[in-house]
Amino acid sequence: MMHDHQVLIPAAFVSRPNRFVTKAVMGDAVVTCHMPNPGRMWELLYEGTRLYLRKAKDPARKTPYDVVGIERDGVPILLDTQYNNDVAEYLIRNHLIPGWESCRVVKREVTVGDSRFDLLLEQEGQPFYVEVKSCTLFGRKGAMFPDAVTERGRKHIEELAAMHDEGIRTGLLILAHWNRAEWFLPDYHTDPAFAEAFRRCAPRLDWKAFSLSWDKTFTYPEPGKLLMYPETLLAEENQDAGDYFVVLELAENRDIAVGSLGKVHFPKGFYVYVGSAKKNLMKRLERHKRKRKGMHWHIDYFRNEAKVLAALPVRTQDDLEHLMARELIKAADWSISHFGATDCPEDGSHLFGFIKNPLHEKGFMDIVERFRMNRLDARAVKEKG
Repeated sequence: MMHDHQVLIPAAFVSRPNRFVTKAVMGDAVVTCHMPNPGRMWELLYEGTRLYLRKAKDPARKTPYDVVGIERDGVPILLDTQYNNDVAEYLIRNHLIPGWESCRVVKREVTVGDSRFDLLLEQEGQPFYVEVKSCTLFGRKGAMFPDAVTERGRKHIEELAAMHDEGIRTGLLILAHWNRAEWFLPDYHTDPAFAEAFRRCAPRLDWKAFSLSWDKTFTYPEPGKLLMYPETLLAEENQDAGDYFVVLELAENRDIAVGSLGKVHFPKGFYVYVGSAKKNLMKRLERHKRKRKGMHWHIDYFRNEAKVLAALPVRTQDDLEHLMARELIKAADWSISHFGATDCPEDGSHLFGFIKNPLHEKGFMDIVERFRMNRLDARAVKEKG
């Protein structure tokens, strides 16, 4: 079934200049590859991580290789989103999706009004429109989608629900390429609008989140199981409140006057600031992204001299700020003493320095994963247990 049975070529990830291009080391050469997955995949793309490449059919193409998959903890993960629909069709044709065993695939890429959906199925003589999503964001036991804001994905969810209201059967198939997953949630940390649309629309859809696994040939998937959906947890946690990481870059060594701290020396490099907002979390993050004339917090002084690379909210009703700071101090190369810690001097600092961009470092992204996903494992399993 897979890629004309081409033998895939192992390589090592180097960098990703843009969403659709990846650099990889193959033997002694650095090669340019097409990345057929627009997701951020910060939790997967680390320097040296094993990739699986396929030679492009057109030898004159600017990107002579395609990325098919990647390894996480030694486990092959499919990245090719175009192949994802082939996988969905294979699973349905072979009656491997619980609850959809009697479905028949009628057509792919079907247009309804102004929208196009991945599959038209038929069950008991009735049409059944299905959208397929590829999930590559995993934790220890959880899977989440999307890993970047998706207006298109939200629109599809709402259109499928509207079609249901008109008497048309509609559904969603989320393929989680990680057989260790036990539960699924929309990623409300990254895209709260999609998550809220999913929460509202899910009861009107015949939807499944299904795990599967691959070997290194990526020929046929090994079916897994349906994933639990802890909807109460989603309703409780998807609020405009919580804690956050802000990732910044300082291009040169700087001595900066920081309010009550006075003049502080900041080595050039990357920084992660930890904060919290009991309400209006998104407004707080937008504030941190802007340079300011009026200073209020320590971070305002530093922000005016640094570039914001990313803001990573952890939406929660729990108080995690201090735990996050204490985890970061273990991973950081240095910290700025007393910075942002006026109300919690026992933390020592809430600004942590890194030599390399932490967004590309497993140590930092593991911390993000722990607070966004892994801490939910017990609650998710308990809710559905």
